[in-house]
Amino acid sequence: MTILLLRRAACILPARLPRMLPRPSEAQRGARAWEAPPRAVRGGGGAWGGAARPPGPRDSAPRAPGSYAGGGAGPRAAAAPAPRPLRACGGPAMSPAALLRALPLAALLLLGPARAVRQARRPNVVLILTDDQDVCLGGMTPLKKTNTLIAQMGITFVNAYVPSALCCPSRASILTGKYPHNHHVVNNTLEGNCSSKLWQKIQEPYTFPALLKAMCGYQTFFAGKYLNEYGAEDAGGVGHVPPGWSFWYALEKNSKYYNYTLSVNGKARRHGENYSVDYLTDVLANMSLDFLEYKSNFEPFFMMIATPAPHSPWTPAPQYTKSFQNVSAPRNSNFNIHGKNKHWLIRQAKTPMSNSSIQFLDDAYRKRWQTLLSVDDLIEKLVKKLEVNGELDNTYIFYTSDNGFHTGQFSLPIDKRQLYEFDIKVPLLVRGPGIKPNQTNKMLVANIDLGPTILDIAGYDLNKTQMDGMSLLPLLRGDKNVTWRSDFLVEYQGEGYNGSDPTCPGLGPGVTHCFPDCVCEDSYNNTYACVRTLSAAWDLQYCEFDDREVFVEVYNLTADPHQINNIAKTIDQEILEKMNYRLMMLQSCSGATCRTPGVFDPGYRFDPRLMFSNHGLRARRFSAQFL
Repeated sequence: MTILLLRRAACILPARLPRMLPRPSEAQRGARAWEAPPRAVRGGGGAWGGAARPPGPRDSAPRAPGSYAGGGAGPRAAAAPAPRPLRACGGPAMSPAALLRALPLAALLLLGPARAVRQARRPNVVLILTDDQDVCLGGMTPLKKTNTLIAQMGITFVNAYVPSALCCPSRASILTGKYPHNHHVVNNTLEGNCSSKLWQKIQEPYTFPALLKAMCGYQTFFAGKYLNEYGAEDAGGVGHVPPGWSFWYALEKNSKYYNYTLSVNGKARRHGENYSVDYLTDVLANMSLDFLEYKSNFEPFFMMIATPAPHSPWTPAPQYTKSFQNVSAPRNSNFNIHGKNKHWLIRQAKTPMSNSSIQFLDDAYRKRWQTLLSVDDLIEKLVKKLEVNGELDNTYIFYTSDNGFHTGQFSLPIDKRQLYEFDIKVPLLVRGPGIKPNQTNKMLVANIDLGPTILDIAGYDLNKTQMDGMSLLPLLRGDKNVTWRSDFLVEYQGEGYNGSDPTCPGLGPGVTHCFPDCVCEDSYNNTYACVRTLSAAWDLQYCEFDDREVFVEVYNLTADPHQINNIAKTIDQEILEKMNYRLMMLQSCSGATCRTPGVFDPGYRFDPRLMFSNHGLRARRFSAQFL
């Protein structure tokens, strides 16, 4: 009787599965996009499992029959490929039939064979990455649905940071699990190794998505902004599809909401300015839903969805242009004040700011929130689709940003790049199997930990990688007595024009990102490295600049959370020397040496004989070693 039931279950399995996408080969990925017969009519806000529905209050006008948000037809139904053998993640592969034979009869009867196969599989992972979303200045406030569906159903890391407060270096750190001095992406330019030929040759083959696909048998999906110089003609154009991606929908260059080009598996697709088919956040949402509809059900999946919001030009969806009319940028204690004891770039800001500058940043702040409402919709649709598919309980969902942002702090109008909390601290929310709801974790985590964490979830041996980060999985599971870091490295190499900025010629060469009142957000010698420490006794930041001054900034965030008072000249000399030495160690670390005990850890050992006579000079010049 048992054998008969199992045979019947195996026979009905194909009829119960949704239509599935073929995974394109390496050659095919560069040749064509998904193609399919028309889908049901959907509004600009997305689909609910392919079923037609009337537009709601957060939808645009319905798009024409047969269209979808990607600007073309949806995916074509096809037979599923044979599951790929697993070579390094969680043991030998099982065919669907073998997996059915191994499952308990009770599971088959209660869940149904298709769902039972899914439940026995390794977890899926979804990573949502926003662009320039702060956490210190209220950046999570508009995301009510995201808070309900991810934060309240999982864990919030309240001390999550990035090792570089700029898009391209930070995204490279996510993909590689490495600090900038190890992946060599130092800013947003091709010269700074952002999506350059060198990056493609040396780093891309070893990113965590490449390992997930090649070694763990995951089907992988990318949609959105990749790296700022992706698609540059000097680096292969949009025909370049990085290794590791089964399905590739990448934005050419930097964030936009309309009038952009996507690389669709290596083929350019141009989008215009029709909200119902072109608004990028909604396009990404609909592509994601289509992937979940047509992917294989016999392989785990990884999705990375990188939204343009809330990056400039801050173009909200039409239905959200009137939201938050009474909201303005926070007036906290470091707003519109002079950074009198800081690096010269901060000191050059004009204080108080003009009324026009304040009006500009308030408007930008409000529009940033408006763009995030579409991200909130994306999260809701994604979670509901996973739930409808019966996959939500076996899926980890990560939500984070590539860097923070500032709006008027120390009289700097708007940007990122700086060493302060508002620029380097980001949201990090996670829900998934085994994670208890409504948790808050205060451990010091960084985006270099995301790659190791996702590989750990997939069952990959992290000792085989050269990643600098640590797996968050013990923290997600709530393991007891976990040994964790107490510090991490922040590093940035400044950008600047060879000549004078045309906006402010009087400032001379070397500055960039200048506003009409000649307040500049970056310069060549805005090049710094910091040790950010968070231990039981200390909440400290120590930074050195690679400039003629060898300028040092130190902040005690317990007493001074807004980093107003630089205590470099008053802090105990022994602590200063230890922090300088620790900085040198971290700037030359790689892999496991990046995870050694920090200055205030019990296992830390300080040998003053290894110090230079001038504690302000590092073992190497920051810029000379990066490229």
